[in-house]
Amino acid sequence: MNRWVAEAIAKINADAHRSADTHLFKLEVPGLEKVEIYLKDESTHPTGSLKHRLARSLFLYALCNGKIKQGTTIIEASSGSTAVSEAYFARMIGAPFVAVVPKSTARSKIKLIEFYGGRAHFVDSAPQMHDASVELAKELGGYFMDQFTYAERATDWRGNNNIAESIFMQMEREPHAVPSMLVMSAGTGGTSATLGRYIRYKGFDTKLTVVDPENSVFFDSYHSGDRSLTSPHSSCIEGIGRPKVEHSFQPEVIDRMIRVPDAASIATMLWLEKLIGRRAGASTGTNLWGALKIAREMMEAGQEGSIVTLLCDSGERYLDTYYDADWVAKNFEDLTPYNDVLSRWE
Repeated sequence: MNRWVAEAIAKINADAHRSADTHLFKLEVPGLEKVEIYLKDESTHPTGSLKHRLARSLFLYALCNGKIKQGTTIIEASSGSTAVSEAYFARMIGAPFVAVVPKSTARSKIKLIEFYGGRAHFVDSAPQMHDASVELAKELGGYFMDQFTYAERATDWRGNNNIAESIFMQMEREPHAVPSMLVMSAGTGGTSATLGRYIRYKGFDTKLTVVDPENSVFFDSYHSGDRSLTSPHSSCIEGIGRPKVEHSFQPEVIDRMIRVPDAASIATMLWLEKLIGRRAGASTGTNLWGALKIAREMMEAGQEGSIVTLLCDSGERYLDTYYDADWVAKNFEDLTPYNDVLSRWE
């Protein structure tokens, strides 16, 4: 093996070895009876989001497949968090990094990409990201990481400290150690693929629900079986939802999908802040809205059990968007109907 590649792999593995696992905490929800909801806090990774796991896996996958060599410029299509994490690993191994991002991406994320030594290449909307990345890779003689294609295959879904293995190990001493449901939103679809495969591999009696925001085609594709569906619009919930069915989206390992209105995601995100005193991103609101819906169904059916979902990233990245009341009022419908639903838990 080329010495530079061997050293790059060693640096990434050493970084993972230094890292502790992320915390899984029980969400104390008033009015929740005989059903527990847990949040796995992925915001505590060095780069602040769930995408840290994906970026590490993608770099190791590309390095071990001979795609990245010394001096290779790495290009990624990302709405922000994946690019931040990939910029971190690119700097670690001394590789140039370019993130192809929509102009609407939160400025705080752009600053983080630049902090880690990367640069942003802007496009008007999410549907343009893939083609622009392909062209940029040709122009620069670089490598397009392509998270939306390789996310589901870069992660070892059978274990090796993936997020699924971590969840089930951390649940071992809980009253309902084997969750009734895992709830996850889809961006690339890679995390839901890992969760669904791991559940089947281990034989757990756990179901997987994927929640999907507006303007994403995953929900419709899941129910129709049509992988050719596209949308001219971008998701308003950063990091999740796609205008086309990505290669990493694996509907066969999903038991149920729920479409979540964007306003419900925002309302739940703000409700969570009041409950735990911390800010999370809007995709966490999407996840938690689905988890609360399922918890209500379980309670009404007289069922007991646990539900696990993810706190994907910190809300500190969205102070000028989702946590700005004027910005929310301008970009989303009235939150009142969803606040009324959430108030039933108070």
